[in-house]
Amino acid sequence: MKLILARLTQFARCFPKGHLMACAALFGLLSAAVILPTSGATPDEKPAVRALTLPAPKARPASEQATEALAAAEQTPDFHWREITVSPGDTLSRLLQAEGVSAGQVHRLVTADKRLAALTNIRPGDVMRVALDDAQQLVALEHRISRVESLHAEYSDESWTVREEKRDYERQVRYAQATISDSLFLSAQRAGMTDNLIMQLVNIFAWDVDFVLDIRQGDSLEVLYEELYLDGEQVGTGNILMANFNNRDRRLTAFRYETQEGNIEFLDIAGNSLRREFIRTPVEFARISSRFNPNRRHPVLNTIRAHRGVDYAAPTGTPIRATGDGRVEFAGVRGGYGNVVVIRHGQQYSTLYAHMNSFARGIRAGVRVRQGQTIGTVGMTGLATGPHLHYEFLVNGTHRDPLTVQLPKARGVADEERRDFLVYANRLRNQMALHAEAFTLAQNF
Repeated sequence: MKLILARLTQFARCFPKGHLMACAALFGLLSAAVILPTSGATPDEKPAVRALTLPAPKARPASEQATEALAAAEQTPDFHWREITVSPGDTLSRLLQAEGVSAGQVHRLVTADKRLAALTNIRPGDVMRVALDDAQQLVALEHRISRVESLHAEYSDESWTVREEKRDYERQVRYAQATISDSLFLSAQRAGMTDNLIMQLVNIFAWDVDFVLDIRQGDSLEVLYEELYLDGEQVGTGNILMANFNNRDRRLTAFRYETQEGNIEFLDIAGNSLRREFIRTPVEFARISSRFNPNRRHPVLNTIRAHRGVDYAAPTGTPIRATGDGRVEFAGVRGGYGNVVVIRHGQQYSTLYAHMNSFARGIRAGVRVRQGQTIGTVGMTGLATGPHLHYEFLVNGTHRDPLTVQLPKARGVADEERRDFLVYANRLRNQMALHAEAFTLAQNF
C-alpha cells in the first residue's frame, strides 16, 4: 500500500491541485454515466453498456475523492532520484555515502539479499539510480546491469524488496550464405556472419564435421538466424534457427527446436539429434601434428612406440574441452604424459588428455564434468617437443582412433511431439528457400 501511495504521490505532484480536482470530478461524472441506467430510455431500447446485475455502488462526490487523494499524497514522503555512473576506482559504499547514505544503510542494503550483495562488484560504466526520502534515507535503488537486464530494490516496512527485470529483444530473421574459398572463418565473415554466428555453426555440426580436417575449398553453407534489436537499434545477433552445410559430398541440415521439456536441440529433418554423446575434437581449430599410429617412432625416445591417440598442436594456454559428460577418474602427473586428466563416461567409454599445462579450477578425481567444459589448458609437460594436447579415446578399455571411431548419438525429439517438429521444420525450410531466392535475385540484379 505504501508503494502505491508513493506512486500516486509522484503522479499527483506533476499537476496543479486545481487540475487534479477537475479530473477527479470529471471521472466521477463519467463513472456515474456508465454505471447508472439512463432515465429517459424506453422499454424497447437496449442499454449502451451492460454491467453486472449486482447493484451499482453509490458514487461518492468527486470533490471528496480528490481531497482524499491529495491528503494521501501529502502524507507520503517525497523521493529524490539521482543517477550515478560508476567511474574507475569507485565502490558502492563510496558512491552512496557521497549521496548522503550512511555506512549502516549501505551494509543493510548489501546484506539483505544475495542479488543486492552483487552490487559490491559494480564496474566502470555501470549506471545506478538511487532514491532518498526527505530524511536522507535510502528508499529505492535501480542498477542497470546491461541494456536488457536491471535490478530494482525498494525499502518498505523495514525490509528490502528486490525484483529483476529483463527486456525482450525485437527479433528479425536474416539469411546468409557463403562458399568456402580459403577458411571457414574468413569466408563466413565475408558473407556478413559474426564470430558468434560462426561459432554457433561450428558447435552445431561439431559431431559430424572435423573443422580441422574435413573442410575443403568449394564447401558451402547457408544459415537462417536472428538479428537482435532494442529501441529500433541493432545490438547483436541471436540464435541460428536453421543451417545447411555442404561438405564434400555430404549435405547436413540442422533445425533449432525447443522440446516440450524446454530443452534446446539441433535436429535433422527426421527429428534425430545432431548431437553425439562426444564431440569429435577437444581443442577448437588446432592443427593435428600426429595421428593414431600403432607403429609410430617416438620423437623423443627415437624408438618404435605405438601412438594410441591424436596430437593437437596449439599455443600454450589454449583451452581443452571435455569431449563428453562424465566423471574425472584421474587428474595429476603420469610419467611421460606429464599433467593428465582421465574422464570415465559411463561403463563403456573413457578419454585421456595429456601434456596439459594446467588443470582448470575444481578439476580433480571424483568431480563430474559436462561436455564442452574446460578441464585445463594445452602445454608441453612430460615427454613433449612442443605445446600440444595428446588425446586418447578408449572403448571398453581398448584404444580407438579418435578421428574415425563411431560416436554414439544422443536422443532426438520424442515420438509424441515429432509431428509438431516436422511442421515447424517445414516452415523453416520454406522460409530459407524464400530468403535464398531473394538473395540470388539480388546478386543477379
